[in-house]
Amino acid sequence: AVVSTAEYGERVEAYRRGDRPEEHVPADAVKQMGEMGLMGMVAPEELGGAGMGYLAYAVAMEEISRGCATAGVVMSVNNSLYLGPLLKNGNAAQLEKWVTPFIDGQHVGCFCLSEPGNGSDAGAASTTAKSREGGGYEMTGAKAWITNGYESEAAIVFATTDKSLKHKGISAFVVPKPADGISLGKKEDKLGIKGSSTCVINFDNVLIGEENLLGVPGQGFKIAMETLDAGRIGVAGQALGIAQASLECAVAYAQQRNAFNKPISKLQTIQNKLSDMECRIWSARLLNWHAAKLKDEGHNFTKEAAMAKLQASEAATFCAHQAIQILGGMGYVSDMPAERHYRDARITEIYEGTSEIQKLVIAGNLLKEMSS
Repeated sequence: AVVSTAEYGERVEAYRRGDRPEEHVPADAVKQMGEMGLMGMVAPEELGGAGMGYLAYAVAMEEISRGCATAGVVMSVNNSLYLGPLLKNGNAAQLEKWVTPFIDGQHVGCFCLSEPGNGSDAGAASTTAKSREGGGYEMTGAKAWITNGYESEAAIVFATTDKSLKHKGISAFVVPKPADGISLGKKEDKLGIKGSSTCVINFDNVLIGEENLLGVPGQGFKIAMETLDAGRIGVAGQALGIAQASLECAVAYAQQRNAFNKPISKLQTIQNKLSDMECRIWSARLLNWHAAKLKDEGHNFTKEAAMAKLQASEAATFCAHQAIQILGGMGYVSDMPAERHYRDARITEIYEGTSEIQKLVIAGNLLKEMSS
């Protein structure tokens, strides 16, 4: 499975080198990933999933993202952020309706936590879901920076159901799209991962049934934090794929580019850069595999996932930067993929928790461990 995933990642990279623009949403690629079992990797086989663990998922995320970071983020959001909370908190009816149809690549989901007025402060949800006399809820508000916003046909949405309880008054819902009262903002013109849509989703008095509540009322913040813990393993895999692609691009160029009567790969300065890239990639990769293994074995992995995401995302930006330095002027033009890796890498230090938030998570868990 890993070999075929690596081969498919290379095919996606070839697709990107073709005549399709970078902004093109890889719908056919998503369907093919679904056929390979990559869109529902950790879902159990009885629900139509691949029945694999997070270690396999981390490896597959890296291989797909090595070819195309856009395909990687679509895969990551569907697996970690959409299916993840449903698999852990959904009842039998919800699993049948909202999981099985979203595994084969024909449909994708999205995750609605961030808002225009709150980013890292996930507990300050101004979107509300008020109980209705006849049953169900009425949702009003807006969610920002939603990956798969245009393509998704269902969303995990976090809304305040009891303001007096603050973050303990946030609940989670699975909401179908399209629906009356749901509207989409403009597609954001992003620096990188341009092939995935990112937008604001507006909820204007959207009626939601009781059966769409995920878990119990007030459990939403906990569901969101647990979901992001697992999601960070996926983002770390994406970042590692970008870093590995940057390294491979740099090595290939250094071996064929001659200066001072020899390939520049023979120059000590270039070798120093390559060795630094390789060390950072493997340090982050092993951290991510460790975090994934802890999750697969049922252990607490919050700190390790944050460490992996922090190290992998910073390795991605470092390696992409060094690749451009090695390529020189060729790294700055779109004829070579180095500049795309540079742009794609930057987001990995921002979404699903900034590097600064990862450090708070790491330190908080470390202090708790050392105090016990």
